[in-house]
Amino acid sequence: MDEFSFIDSITQKYYRQSSLIKGIGDDAAVVRPVNGFDMITASDTMVEGIHFRLTTMNPYHIGYRILGANLSDLAAMGCDPAYYMVSIVIPKNWSQKQLEEVYSGMHDHARQYQMDLIGGDTVSGNELVITVTVYGYVPKNRSRYRSYAYEGDYIFVTGHLGDSAYGLHLLLEQKKAENRDYFIRRHQMPNPRVHFAQELQSLKRLCLNDVSDGIASEANEIAQASRISLELNYSAFPIRPEIKQYSLEDQKKWVLSGGEDFELLGTVAKEDWVKVQAAADKTNTKVTNIGVVKESRNNPQVLLIQSNGQKEKLKRSGYVHL
Repeated sequence: MDEFSFIDSITQKYYRQSSLIKGIGDDAAVVRPVNGFDMITASDTMVEGIHFRLTTMNPYHIGYRILGANLSDLAAMGCDPAYYMVSIVIPKNWSQKQLEEVYSGMHDHARQYQMDLIGGDTVSGNELVITVTVYGYVPKNRSRYRSYAYEGDYIFVTGHLGDSAYGLHLLLEQKKAENRDYFIRRHQMPNPRVHFAQELQSLKRLCLNDVSDGIASEANEIAQASRISLELNYSAFPIRPEIKQYSLEDQKKWVLSGGEDFELLGTVAKEDWVKVQAAADKTNTKVTNIGVVKESRNNPQVLLIQSNGQKEKLKRSGYVHL
C-alpha cells in the first residue's frame, strides 16, 4: 500500500469549517480560535479484537462507530463539533479498500455535523488500532460537567437503554429476533445526541455524561464528581419491549452495564425541565425523567429503586478499560 496515495484518497475535497485555515497537506493543521467560545477536545482508541471484530462489524461500521463514540463525548460537553484527526495502525492483512471503507464511515458521520478531517498519522502494526481525536466549540463558560448535579435536580436520559448491548448479543449468538436489524444498527451505527445537547446551550447549569460504559458507571461518575446521591427509578427506565421479554438478570446486564448506547445521562433544575422537554421535541429525541438528585456530600452513591420500592445501591459496573 502506498502511504501517499492512501492519504490522497482520504483527504477532503473541500472544508466546511470557516475557522480552519489549513488542513491536511502541511506538518500541522492551522485553526483560528473563535471569539466567545471555548474549545473542547476528546479522544478515543479502538483496538481490533478488543473493541470490535470483523465478524460483528464491517470496516464502514468501524469508522462510523468510533467517530460516533467521540461525538457522544462532545455532546456530553454541550458543544458544536468542528474537526477530527485520525491516527491508525494498519496491519499488513488489511487492504487499501478496507481502510478506505473505515474512513468512509467516519466521513459520512462527520458530514452530518459539518466536521472536517484535518490530519492524523499512519503506521504499520499487527492489528488495526484507530485513535480519533475530536475538537469542538462551546459558548464561553457553558461547558457541561459531571460536577454540575445539584440536590433537587431531575435526572433524565435520552433514547433507550440496553439497545446496543442487546444488538451485540444478537450478532454474537446469531439469533433471529423481532426488530433484529434495528438493534444491530444501534450497535454498529450509534446516533450521538449532539443536536439535543446543542439545543440546551442556553441553560446556565446542566450536568451531562454520555452513556458509553453503562448507566451504572456513568451515574456513579456523576455522584462522585458532584458529591451527591442519585436515586434512579428502574421502572421508569426507557427499555424496549423486545428486551423486557428476557429475564430481569439479562435485562439489567444489558441496560445497566452493557454500555455503548451513546445516550446522554443528565441532571437539570426542576424549573428547567420544561426546556429539556422542548429541546427533545425540537430534535425528535426521546427523553425520560428517571429519578431525582439527593444531598449526600459525605456518602455519594447511586440508589436503584426497584418496582417494589426497595432501594439497592448500584455499584459502578460496565466496560473496564484497564
